[in-house]
Amino acid sequence: MIKFRSMRFCRSSSSKLGNGNKTTPSSTEKNCRSIGEIQWELRPGGMLVQKRESNQSAGEGMITIIVSTVSQSHEISIEATSTFGELKTILSLVTNFEPQEQRLLFKGKERDDNEYLHMVGVRNKDKVLLLEDPAIKEKKLLNNHSHFITVYD
Repeated sequence: MIKFRSMRFCRSSSSKLGNGNKTTPSSTEKNCRSIGEIQWELRPGGMLVQKRESNQSAGEGMITIIVSTVSQSHEISIEATSTFGELKTILSLVTNFEPQEQRLLFKGKERDDNEYLHMVGVRNKDKVLLLEDPAIKEKKLLNNHSHFITVYD
């Protein structure tokens, strides 16, 4: 996180207040400090943006994702700034699928390994669908059935 001080949003006023007193520089300066400090963050893509002020900003801290397969569901805690590839690595420990065998879908679209969770909008308690890659599934089935096939001439 990068912090910059900016007085751009703070204006000093020498006009009279409603009670006839002029504002003092020290009180104006205090207000400027409380209002004018802007916090910045550097996003993974290299873009410098103003930091959000909410408690659970997108792209900050740990989030829990509900990953559903055809037959079961897993709750995974992961950094919001992680990639889908990193999520696949964690899922390989929980499921029997290697990362290259997995297809992750979020909001109806398959996500690439290098896409960041927070950049595509994954938030706390969101659902991600885990499917086995059909080409690899078919290859496994063919390998398993080839042991039982006997060819007669």
